[in-house]
Amino acid sequence: MGFLTDKVVILTGGGRAVLSDGKSCGSIGYGIATAYAKEGANLVITGRNVKKLEDAKEELERLYGVKVLPVQADVAAGQDNEAVVQHVIDETVKAFGRIDVLINNAQASASGVPLAQHTTENFDLALYSGLYAAFYYMKAAYPYLKESKGTVINFASGAGLFGNFGQCSYAAAKEGIRGLSRVAATEWGPDCINVNVICPIAWTAQLEGFEKSYPEAFKANVKMPPMGHYGDPELEIGRVCVQLAHPDFKYLTGETLTLEGGMGLRP
Repeated sequence: MGFLTDKVVILTGGGRAVLSDGKSCGSIGYGIATAYAKEGANLVITGRNVKKLEDAKEELERLYGVKVLPVQADVAAGQDNEAVVQHVIDETVKAFGRIDVLINNAQASASGVPLAQHTTENFDLALYSGLYAAFYYMKAAYPYLKESKGTVINFASGAGLFGNFGQCSYAAAKEGIRGLSRVAATEWGPDCINVNVICPIAWTAQLEGFEKSYPEAFKANVKMPPMGHYGDPELEIGRVCVQLAHPDFKYLTGETLTLEGGMGLRP
């Protein structure tokens, strides 16, 4: 039994994805889900692709004996996003009765498109799927996180920190998430809600696609971390997310963490 047994985690963008080899973990979200499942946590995973969510549920429940609730949800322009998110919260509470951890991992973007060629639709895609989604989920989950003295983990990116070529909307969304998280850490610290940000890099199916579709932008932006390999979605990113939900990490309330290249933790 792990130290998160019977805890309840909402993870956006948690569908199962594999690399082009057909077997290796191909997404940060699924790596995180696996790390939490190994510690006994029950999971609510969201995403746009029902097949990926169902595949994740089947594998995680079979391998680790946890309960996984897949909920299709997509925060996007032109719809009632508060209702979309509230449905996820309601289904979570109906199934499990509590929320201990919220992980805002989902993000879509038109990476590789230069700023001067970016459309409003490109910009909306990144802001709604990332920044607005984090905002809506944090607001809706707050009463339950306050009750459980829970944890929020949000994802930013080196794209915003370093101004990556062709990633203006993605960088804007991620920097917005960093600012939102800092405010939440300040406001929710007295409620014993731990709020942190991770800026990771891992070799994923999405990064494989980025290299194939925009080779020049990939070459300009994606650098090999100093340790000579990209972060492993489960072992080096998922495990950091697990540690941030550990009771011993409550002293970090109000801080923002950066996972540099998926390789280390720096307060």
